[in-house]
Amino acid sequence: MFKSFAKSAVAGALALTVLAATAPVQSAHAGNSGAALVGGFVAGAIVGGALAQPRGYYAPAPAPRYHHPVRAYGYRPAPWSPEWYRYCSARYRSFDPRSGYFLAYSGEYRFCR
Repeated sequence: MFKSFAKSAVAGALALTVLAATAPVQSAHAGNSGAALVGGFVAGAIVGGALAQPRGYYAPAPAPRYHHPVRAYGYRPAPWSPEWYRYCSARYRSFDPRSGYFLAYSGEYRFCR
C-alpha cells in the first residue's frame, strides 16, 4: 500500500517539475531555469505527498465480548439455593435467610419465592 502512495508522490513531483521547467520564463533573468526546476520539484513533492497521504486511520474492531444471557421476566430461583439467597436478600431488606421469610408492607411475614 505504501508503494502505491510513494509512486503517486514521485509521479506528481515529476509532472510538476517538467511543467515548471518547460514553462516560458517571463523575467529579465532568462538563465535561471535551474531555480525554476528546483522550485517545481519542491512544489511537486509537496503536492504529490499531500495527495498520497492516507485519508484516515481505522482502528481494528475490538474483540467480541461474551455477555451473560438475560434471565426471563419473572425469574425466581429454586428455594434454598445460593441464587435464591442472593435474590431474596437483594430484593427484600427484611429477608431472614434462616426462615426464608420477609416482612411485607402489610405487616405479615411472607415466604420469599
